[in-house]
Amino acid sequence: MPVVIPKGVDVEINGSNIRVKGPKGMMERTFHEDMIISKNDGEIIVQRPSDERMHRSLHGMTRALINNMIVGVSTGFEKILEINGVGYRADMEGKNLVLYVGYSHPVPMEPPEGISFEVDAKTRQIKVLGFDKQLVGQVAADIRKIRPPEPYKGKGIKYLDEKIRRKAGKAGKV
Repeated sequence: MPVVIPKGVDVEINGSNIRVKGPKGMMERTFHEDMIISKNDGEIIVQRPSDERMHRSLHGMTRALINNMIVGVSTGFEKILEINGVGYRADMEGKNLVLYVGYSHPVPMEPPEGISFEVDAKTRQIKVLGFDKQLVGQVAADIRKIRPPEPYKGKGIKYLDEKIRRKAGKAGKV
């Protein structure tokens, strides 16, 4: 399946090295040398040399990674986290994210290059924005790791679409 290159995105293919430049940023990645990557008519086509198991798996992965690079530099990626708990909140100090999640101190998070945060105080949501899908997911996982949701009251930081398995508390005295 070819990867369509949208307007405003520039793709350079140099052997197994690909550089993608767009309005959101620039990404560069080197792929396995067995994969045949070509560009024609505004599309990138990935081909494999044989139907061996390794080449089949590399083929799909290479195509998906190239597609993620192009989508990232053109529209970008976002992960939304939700804070649940009495007194739990998040604030922005400049470009840094500061979490107040039940510890005796606030927890500051500095965004890596290419990542930005947005906080909605009303819905208690944190948006992690960036053009590198892997980095966006890793930063969101690192934020969640600060206070993962607990199963009894559901307090903590969770992904927006995540379902927390709840446990019953202690049984009452008979």
